[in-house]
Amino acid sequence: MSLIYPRDSLKAHPPNASPDYKSTLKRAPSQPLILLPHTLSETTGPVFGHGCVADGDSDLTRQHAGEPLGERIIVTGRVMDEDGRPVPETLVEIWQANAAGRYIHVRDQHPAPLDPNFTGAGRALTDAEGRYRFVTVKPGAYPWRNHHNAWRPAHIHVSLFGPSFLSRIITQMYFPGDPLFAYDPIFQSVTDPAARERLVSRFDIGATEPEWALAYRFDIVLRGRQATPMEEPHEH
Repeated sequence: MSLIYPRDSLKAHPPNASPDYKSTLKRAPSQPLILLPHTLSETTGPVFGHGCVADGDSDLTRQHAGEPLGERIIVTGRVMDEDGRPVPETLVEIWQANAAGRYIHVRDQHPAPLDPNFTGAGRALTDAEGRYRFVTVKPGAYPWRNHHNAWRPAHIHVSLFGPSFLSRIITQMYFPGDPLFAYDPIFQSVTDPAARERLVSRFDIGATEPEWALAYRFDIVLRGRQATPMEEPHEH
């Protein structure tokens, strides 16, 4: 896995500064970047989490004494390179709001209930075919004060780690047909409509388990013209 993106794939990724997404105005650099040489520890690891991923870490509904509230869902997919080849043993981590649209975080204080049986974080390693699978609950939309009456569409944050600290990439998975897409500056910061669609999962009847949980598929392509849009894709 690499953070080096071909120039033709950069159009699919959001720019560092998106004026409608107000937080980026404070986070994006206004001066040219100063490139520092990488040290051996940065390029070779170690990477947190590879050696201690347990089987139950990928089921966010069984991390506490009871089951969380909300619609149980299954999220599956493959991690692939630009040629469709699987990327095995990649650490995939997810975090998300609960079914009411609230995170367990001190800064999230909007009046939606917390769920004592849902922490909202999980992780898994891809298998030999690049496949991963999570069981969770469908997250709710939530207000975020970026502009008047601003709401984030339901989404799951996805982080992938490769062989070193420098090979972490982050994206977001959305759900099909969300009416908030048109109003969300983060989703709209990906200016290529085809690339935006690659952030939207697909309903998967084949992976759905009868009388138990609906399933969604979210494949992740690391680079190339069909790359999944990632946050802050710098060339360095």
